This record gives sequence, structure tokens and C-alpha cells, in this order.
Amino acid sequence: MPNRHSLFWRLVVLVAGFCLSMIWASGYVGRQIDRTSSYLSDEARNTLSGYADQARTALQIGPQALAQWLADMRARESSWLVVMDDQLQPLGGQKLSDEERQMLTFVRHYDWPMSRRYEGLPLVSIPLEGTGAQLMMRLPERFRPWRNHALLTAGGVYLPLILLSMLFCWLLYRLLVSPLDRLRQQANALQSNRLDSLLPPSIARRSDELGELGRSLEYLTRRLRDSITQQQQLLRDLSHELRTPLSRLRVACESDLNADEMRRRTDREITSMQQLVDSTLEFAWLDSEQPRFECEPVEVAALWDLLCENACFEAGWPRERIQARVPDDCRVLGNLNALAQAMENILRNAIRYSPAGASICLWAERDGEYWRLRIEDQGPGVPEDQLPVIFRPFARLSAARPGGDGFGLGLAIARGMVLMQGGSIWAENSEPGLRMTIQLRSV
Repeated sequence: MPNRHSLFWRLVVLVAGFCLSMIWASGYVGRQIDRTSSYLSDEARNTLSGYADQARTALQIGPQALAQWLADMRARESSWLVVMDDQLQPLGGQKLSDEERQMLTFVRHYDWPMSRRYEGLPLVSIPLEGTGAQLMMRLPERFRPWRNHALLTAGGVYLPLILLSMLFCWLLYRLLVSPLDRLRQQANALQSNRLDSLLPPSIARRSDELGELGRSLEYLTRRLRDSITQQQQLLRDLSHELRTPLSRLRVACESDLNADEMRRRTDREITSMQQLVDSTLEFAWLDSEQPRFECEPVEVAALWDLLCENACFEAGWPRERIQARVPDDCRVLGNLNALAQAMENILRNAIRYSPAGASICLWAERDGEYWRLRIEDQGPGVPEDQLPVIFRPFARLSAARPGGDGFGLGLAIARGMVLMQGGSIWAENSEPGLRMTIQLRSV
């Protein structure tokens, strides 16, 4: 069932309103036209009233005068007519046949509406005031009711329906086609590599399917623009970082180093470039693919012990310099490999910037449905305004945190790994050193 913000309900209201408006308008206007067309016009009623006055005058003079007037009227109007008394007997010496008497059953008062079911011209009766008699005659052709009914119906019923249909189409265009056209223009802008196109506010405020489509397209535009900008920056930074080892290799080739020294120098520079390329490709994969890792319960204490053993072996640190304050029940919902890589990058970064004799500690603290894992070092820390910068690729604040020869990709990769597990990561200065906090859902 569509939700309450769905475009379906707007279409229901629009179509139902249109149909009801059409039915009401056509019915109301049709009834008004039928009512107007079924009555005799003012001209016809005035003329017939005048005939009745003449017939009354002739009746008051005598039967001969009435007979003469009837003869004159038949010649003038070419119509059947008769004057009847209150007993429905003809006056003026006129005799009625059985067929003519049968016709009198269809006579209608001239002020009443005329039926369209009657074939031919209707018979009307006009009372002769003060006499009880009435003039009955077949209505002259020029006074025929319903004469302009078809024209009035076309102008009063069909034309408003056409206008309502035009209004309906305009509303439908405004509701559907116009926003789709704006989205088409934005899609064409993407096709033309114009990534600065933004979603119109009229579509961004919508809560229906078109609004969701527009916001998705806007997100795609921003994502594509950021991705291209990120890739361009990544290529610039990568080319810049590769120049240093390549320059050192060139200098080594032009120097008088012996074979062993040249081999060691070449191996070190190649290893450095390989690490740079591998880290760059890994970060680019995280940024472009944005994978969602499969999560499972992870024992934080056991994982930290394994990471500390490897890090101490590589850095030559004694094991007691890396400590842990982790409760026995600390288990998080995460991806083992991704979490291990993120914590390992943070740990290596902490070792790199720690002074001689310093220690590193992992703290685990429960916060509702989450565990906060804090890795603290005793280095110089980072200026407050530079804390968000350290998660950017190739960001190295050597002036604030001297030491090491990294490429500035470790924390950027760690951040991507944590986010792909549905967690969050941030940095804070401690007294002394830097505190990196990873927040993941508790098992």
C-alpha cells in the first residue's frame, strides 16, 4: 500500500476531483439548459397572451365574431386552434373529430415546461381571463421550444468540460511532467559533465516519489562531483608523493654507490612506492565502492592482543608499553578484518608519533547500545582546528606531530573501514597526546 506521502494519493485526489467536477458541472449546467429550453420564450408567451385577449374579445361579441377570428387565425398562423369552454366543449360553431379530441389529452398550459418526448409541435392552452374558456392551439413553428438546445448544450456543457479537461491536464503537467522535465534537465547536465546542477527547491521539498527521485539524483550529482574531485586530488597527491622516491632513485643512480648500497636503496624506495600505491588503491576502493561489510561479534581484547604483538615486533617496542583497559564482556558488532585494519592503522600511527619511553593504551567504555574504543598516545597532539583534517588522504601535520615517514593515508583508510561497519570515528586531544575514538554497536 502506498505511504501517505506517495504520489498515488495526489493522483487520486486530482482524478477524483476532476471526475466529480465534470459530473457536477455537466449535470448542473444540463439541468439549467433543459429548464430554460423547455419553457416558452417571453416573446412567445406575450404573443399567445395577446391571442387569448383577442379570442376573449371575439367571444364577448358573439359566436359569429369568434368563428371569424378563428378563421383569420388559422390563415395567419397556419396552425390548428380551438376555443373550449369550461366543459371542454368547442365554441364558435367548431366541431371536433375523435382524433382531435384525443389530441387534447396532450395539451399543456403555456406557462408549463414542454416535454421533449412529444413528436411534432406541442399543443398549448391559454386561459381567457374572466370567461372560464381557454384557447388551445398548436404552437407555431417560430415558437418551438428546445430550438437551441443542441447549441446551448455544446456551449454550456461541452465547452466547460473541455475547459475542465484543460485545467486537469495543466494540473497533471504541473504535478508530474514539469518536475520530470526538471529532473531530465539535471540528468542531461550530468551527461554534459556539468556537476554544479542543484535540485530545484520545489522538488527538494516534495515528500513523494518524485521528491525521492530528485534527492537521489541530487545525491548522485554531489557524490559524482565529490568523487571526481577526490580522484583528481588523489592523483595529484599520488604523483607528488611518487616524485620523492623517484628523485631519490635518480640521485642514487647518478651517485657512486656500490652494488649492495644501490640494492638496499632500490629495495627501500620500491617498497615505499608499493606501500603508497597499495594504500592509495585501498582508499580509492573504499571511496568509490563504499562496500557494506558483513558484521559479526568481535572480541575486542583478543583482537587488540594480536594487533599489539605484530606492532611491537615491527616497531621493536616492548609489549608493556602498549596497554589495555578492556572489560571482559567487550564485544562489538563489526567486521573482523576491517576493524583489525582500522585499529592497526591507528596503533601504527600512535607508535609513529609517540616520543621515546611513551606508552599507548586502549580504553573500552560502554555507552548505551554502543562500545567506545579509545586509543590514546602520549604524543604532541594536534591543533584543535586541524583535528578533522587528519582523516583526509595525504594529510600529514608534521609541524604539529613530528616523526615518521607515512603517507597520510592510514587514518583516512581507518575512517572508511569504520564507517563501512556502521560505526563512527573521531579524534580528540588528551593531556597529553591524541585520543582516537571508535564507536561500534554492542553485541
